[in-house]
Amino acid sequence: MIYLPVGIRSIAVNFPSIIRTNDYWRENYPDVVATAEQKSLSKVFSPADATPSNKFEQEMTPYLKDPFRGTIERRILSADESSLTLEYGAAKEAIAAAQMSPKDIDLMIVASLWPENILPGNAAFLASQLGLYGAAWNLDSTCSNAMVALQNATALVRTGEYRNVLVVISCTYSRFTDENDTLSWFFGDGAGAFVVAPLRSNQGILSTKIINTSATCGTFYNELTTNAEGKPRMLIRAAKNTNRVLSETAVDYLRECCLGAMIAAGVTLDEIKFFAFNTPTAWYSRLCTEALGIEPERTINLYPHYANIGPMLPIANLYHGVQLGKIHENDLVLVYTIGSVSNAAATVMRWGNVALGSAPVTLANLTVRLPNLVLT
Repeated sequence: MIYLPVGIRSIAVNFPSIIRTNDYWRENYPDVVATAEQKSLSKVFSPADATPSNKFEQEMTPYLKDPFRGTIERRILSADESSLTLEYGAAKEAIAAAQMSPKDIDLMIVASLWPENILPGNAAFLASQLGLYGAAWNLDSTCSNAMVALQNATALVRTGEYRNVLVVISCTYSRFTDENDTLSWFFGDGAGAFVVAPLRSNQGILSTKIINTSATCGTFYNELTTNAEGKPRMLIRAAKNTNRVLSETAVDYLRECCLGAMIAAGVTLDEIKFFAFNTPTAWYSRLCTEALGIEPERTINLYPHYANIGPMLPIANLYHGVQLGKIHENDLVLVYTIGSVSNAAATVMRWGNVALGSAPVTLANLTVRLPNLVLT
């Protein structure tokens, strides 16, 4: 099937001002660090049996000696930051990079993990801040938010319903974890945005393969509790069997989505120039390269410096892939995401002349170190 050339026109990222390194916990929570192997993060990411039983656990093994499981630093919201402030910064940059104004955007799709209110989501509030006049929708597919939103935006532009669609994604895990819970070491915050619009001939989205991840239901869940002041608070929890479920399904989801998307696009692994795998753990990119049989130099691993930023991972990977010169115009790019209790998704695209938003101040040092992150 021949599709109209539609894809990403611009992309921007926005991260919180606080960079929290492992030393923060060593200095403030030494007892928690000392007993980390009895805490939640270790229970989630340890072999289900005495020896590794699958590829996921084999790649995880070198990190078992590290209580932080490969995380070096993560970006965390300050007291005056929120999902909305992060989304606004990313959205404004993406519109400007595309050389558009808010009046050029006739649809905005917003996926906030999580929004500022239980209901409604952030879309209308963000539209007001940006001065948008078109439609503004909320969407949810957890860590596959970006790819599900991209598929929807692309389809709507191809049908002619809309011409320029702004997709805005945010992740604010730190609001839903306690500092004295080792699971907080695993999470970070951030936001990203991209404009989907018509591109030059033969560029843009070629195919998408999405499958549900119902086998992961019950792994991560939310629990309503109260804080020290007695006020209600939602926290992220992990079930006892989370590692077993994630490790046993990881490779199958990856292969089904990636190979399915490539077959639909009519391309081969050798033709893909860059792979943007979402990296929810330090070893996930290596798991992907080994499972697909590709060279690690064809991807990057951002996890050590961002931790798990959920649905923001593919956007950050694409942004830095361009920044590092790993993605050029007309390159074939494959993006893969895995969302627990939602969907796994792979998209094949031929990269256009994609403009980047400016790098936030907190990315300055990271950009210098990023070449080291090619090693998985």
